[in-house]
Amino acid sequence: MEFFDSHAHYNDEKFDEDRADIIKKIYDSGVTKFVCAGYSLDSSKFGLEIANDYEFVYTTCGISPNDIPVNREVIDAQLKEIESIAKNNSKVVAIGEIGFDYYWNKDNKDIQKYVFEKQIGIANRLQLPIMIHTRDAIMDTIDIIKNTDFAKPGIFHCCPQNKDLIKAGVEKGFYISFAGPITFKSSKNADEMINLVPLNQILIETDSPYLSPEPNRGTRNDSRNVKYVAQKIADAKNISLDEVAKATYNNAKRAFNID
Repeated sequence: MEFFDSHAHYNDEKFDEDRADIIKKIYDSGVTKFVCAGYSLDSSKFGLEIANDYEFVYTTCGISPNDIPVNREVIDAQLKEIESIAKNNSKVVAIGEIGFDYYWNKDNKDIQKYVFEKQIGIANRLQLPIMIHTRDAIMDTIDIIKNTDFAKPGIFHCCPQNKDLIKAGVEKGFYISFAGPITFKSSKNADEMINLVPLNQILIETDSPYLSPEPNRGTRNDSRNVKYVAQKIADAKNISLDEVAKATYNNAKRAFNID
């Protein structure tokens, strides 16, 4: 049984002491593909370095709503560099993570929208999907999704368990990526949210090193834990773990245009 972790951060400093060892253990465990997601210019460059070191690793590049520079000229210069990186490197499979975050940043909503829309434009020019981060910004995210044309179906990374958001994404043909929170004991509507998504539009992820699923909640996360996310989906849909593993693996390959 093979798994594809559609979103992790091995470009995070929490892996500095044992990155190569963890990546080997991940592959040996049956997670035979994963995406090392960028969230800033520097992390995008480092994610590409990691992807180039391993045949089974892919990456994204983008500026998240929590990593937007203050100066507009710096923003535009970084966006130009993001586009160049994505255009010239085949291991870059999406633009992201990008989007809105009103939990951590409430005072720059206009700038968040500007950077989000600019990166959607980059993705469309390069025929790449976008990978969306959204937190406490459901309505603004839905508005973007419903009123924007996309060259490729995007991905809701670590998708919030919100019925309206998931329905909007599914209707647009987006992929809905579930992570550790669907396994949390406090997650009362996880089964309902999972069953809003057709199996051919579901992805699984860890968002490592964050959001470890049960039974490992509270520890540093890594892609070996993606099986617990898959098992929760299997239980909710009353199908086998193998069916979920195969479907999400093939979905990720299709979403990221990986042969």
